[in-house]
Amino acid sequence: MIETYNQALPHGISLSCRAAGEPGRPVLLFLHGFPEGAFVWDFHLAYLSRPEHGGYRCIAPNLRGFERSSAPVDISAYRPKHLVQDIAALIALETQDRGGQLAALVAHDWGGAVAWNLANQFPELAQKLVIINSPHPGTFLRELQHNPAQQAASAYMNFLIRPDAEALLTQDDYRRLWEFLTNGKNGPAAPAWLTNEVKDQYRNVWRAGLRGGCNLYRASPLRPASAQDPAATAVSIPLELLTVSLPTLVIWALDDIALPPGLIDGLEHYVKHLTLHTVPNASHWVVHEQPQHIADLIAGFLA
Repeated sequence: MIETYNQALPHGISLSCRAAGEPGRPVLLFLHGFPEGAFVWDFHLAYLSRPEHGGYRCIAPNLRGFERSSAPVDISAYRPKHLVQDIAALIALETQDRGGQLAALVAHDWGGAVAWNLANQFPELAQKLVIINSPHPGTFLRELQHNPAQQAASAYMNFLIRPDAEALLTQDDYRRLWEFLTNGKNGPAAPAWLTNEVKDQYRNVWRAGLRGGCNLYRASPLRPASAQDPAATAVSIPLELLTVSLPTLVIWALDDIALPPGLIDGLEHYVKHLTLHTVPNASHWVVHEQPQHIADLIAGFLA
């Protein structure tokens, strides 16, 4: 049974959350990406909250700007430091009876960008980290600066920062977003996981507004350079802001067209205790495509 609630944070932001499992149990926190919402974790919340699979208290918040979470207007409000502040505050509230620490932070896509930063800045907030197809900022910056293939694969980011991006994304019943989720395969060729029920869940998230999601891209310089914007070419990140000391499982679907596997090369330079598991014949949306496999990998890592 998935429960929903809004969690007010001390700094004035409220995050709408989905959860399963008994309060007081070790906590797993799941962070979604774009153009997703917290609902994408429902299978994992239910599965990992069962006693035979760990009996965790499983919580998935909608990031700021998504669904019923607070959606500040200013682009600057979507900088990584504010997203990290939200999740750190949520962890403090949800783990008051667990010593202020998660059993693990699990994240995909943009949620992973938040999780990588949080693990670097506040390693005491989690015992373990699980990242699913979300590039480490060190390898992502390297590839954006030096790899033309990654620059081409990330070109969509410069569409999402356009001032009219939200209006264009809503056209024709979100046609561009469906293409984003299906790698352009619509109609009978659409993936089996994208059922009418799942489509309605996505529509509910998108109807609440797309500006917050687009603002994540507008607020970050980690995107390909353009004639108007040096973007990643002007960025330098000190090594001390990139290292992660937590035991970390990275799950990487190898058929991700936006985030090819070159992004996992050199991860061990930044992640001290790294376990890497690749998933062949799976796309960026592996959380949807292989939910049981992902849940089993998480459970095994936690055990």
